[in-house]
Amino acid sequence: MQEGVARLTALASIAAAAIFFVIAEGLAADNYPTRPIILVIPLPPGGTNDIMARTVADKMSAALGQRIVIENRNAGGSGTVGTREVARAAPDGYTIILGYTSTLATGPHIFSNVGYDPRKDFAPLGLIASAPALLLVHRDLPVHTVGELIALMKASKEPYQVATPGAGTVNYLASILFAQQAGVRVQQIIEKGSNPLITDMMGGFVKVGFNPIPVSRAALEGGYVRALAVTSSKHSTLMPDLPTLAEAGLAGFDATLTYGLLAPARTPRLIVERLNQELRAALGSDEVRARIIAEGGEPEPTTPEQHAAVIDREESKWSAVIREAGIEGR
Repeated sequence: MQEGVARLTALASIAAAAIFFVIAEGLAADNYPTRPIILVIPLPPGGTNDIMARTVADKMSAALGQRIVIENRNAGGSGTVGTREVARAAPDGYTIILGYTSTLATGPHIFSNVGYDPRKDFAPLGLIASAPALLLVHRDLPVHTVGELIALMKASKEPYQVATPGAGTVNYLASILFAQQAGVRVQQIIEKGSNPLITDMMGGFVKVGFNPIPVSRAALEGGYVRALAVTSSKHSTLMPDLPTLAEAGLAGFDATLTYGLLAPARTPRLIVERLNQELRAALGSDEVRARIIAEGGEPEPTTPEQHAAVIDREESKWSAVIREAGIEGR
């Protein structure tokens, strides 16, 4: 009898504690935010990731009534190390992260034991933007269309050199996908970033490359390189006359970076909805949209569920490309 009473008392205590926790969590979410929010960018300052995050953070801070403090964490692994740290953070809405294709779709298959599951360990808050890369050629290369470039590559007795800004980046994988779909052999020239790549292309040390739009614009305007196509399935707002690779003959080709905000898994739904609301409002601002487009991006306001679907789609797509190319984890 006494054991039964003790068991009931214990169960009642557990239930009361659970109810208290739910109420406390709800109150915290209702009052959110009451202090500054840390937005982690798992890469050095100054790149496109940094600009995308800071552009929306300023607008969101004003609406939330609390500062969003940007914290760059350059811990390596194309951002996967810093992403792992946030996956383990408290799910209270006060630590969020800029997630992009390399940390959510490609990195987990290229780097061994990244320590997180893109689908299970995060609560997507919403996309910021998508951004294509450019297929570039040096001005002295006698080609002006993708078809002419493919013909030139097929006529080469040796694998054709193609430069990309780092192993495992989406631009690197875009070159792999290009070779697969075009039926050509390529030799990867792995640069130490987008700026070194465009410098080498301007000097003629490499003749073909895949590189983001913003860092390529000066070389394009100076006539050092030509852009043959964008890697996205849609035209770029910044370069609307440039064909897509799909239009140029590679059916279904799409290699686009996506950027979004995420919180650790189990972040209260009310907080997720509040952050999504302010993110979408920021993306509705003409000022924010203009800044994103100037960076070669396309604003992409979404719901958390739509963002989750993009992560799932991109992870499935790029993991298949990585397996087919035989790229081994590092």
